[in-house]
Amino acid sequence: MKNTLYILWSVILLFSSCQSNSQSNNKDQKQAKIKNITPVQVKSINNLERAYFASGCFWCVEAIYESVKGVKESVSGYSGGHTQNPTYQTSNTGRTGHAEAVEITYDPKIISFSTLVDIYFGSQNPTQINGQGPDNGSQYRSIIFYQNEKQRKIIEEKKETLSKKLNKRIAAEILPFQKFWKGEAYHQDYEKRNPNNPYIQNISKPRLKRFQAKFPNLIKEIH
Repeated sequence: MKNTLYILWSVILLFSSCQSNSQSNNKDQKQAKIKNITPVQVKSINNLERAYFASGCFWCVEAIYESVKGVKESVSGYSGGHTQNPTYQTSNTGRTGHAEAVEITYDPKIISFSTLVDIYFGSQNPTQINGQGPDNGSQYRSIIFYQNEKQRKIIEEKKETLSKKLNKRIAAEILPFQKFWKGEAYHQDYEKRNPNNPYIQNISKPRLKRFQAKFPNLIKEIH
């Protein structure tokens, strides 16, 4: 759908966004209740931990985290909503409450959750509400998911510090993690597999390069 929209709109725009056809971001009662739910703690596997973030198009976010030392895998999917089994098509209506998100599998001996949060804020426009760049809609909103009180405090402190530094409101929601729904196969490693896609060329790669220039010490060596 992203490719189709790009072709349709490229006549009048320099570049297009991920599909942005969501409804208004008015949250219903089910969505509002999510903030008060007890977070789910994801069990570590082979001493690897998992963390969950939403920050605009998941193609971009997946590529950013995969370039970081200590990150073993980054998977695109959906989280933060109130329906079961979301898909790309249903989440893009804005009615499921889900945001495009990524599941980060990382080695805590190499990179901490705190640093992952720094990467999160440092790789986006933290003040943009309901989107990143040209991607607009509740499915592209910024969310950091916490699994325990320690993580929640880390997120809240960093968000408050950044807000004071910028003297602006930080858009990211802070939500208790509940469930991550893995996205469709064609979304996985999208930037790697589609380097010449216009969206990748004009939006995703520039965003990745800006991040890498900002955090050169965190980037994996290319062999």
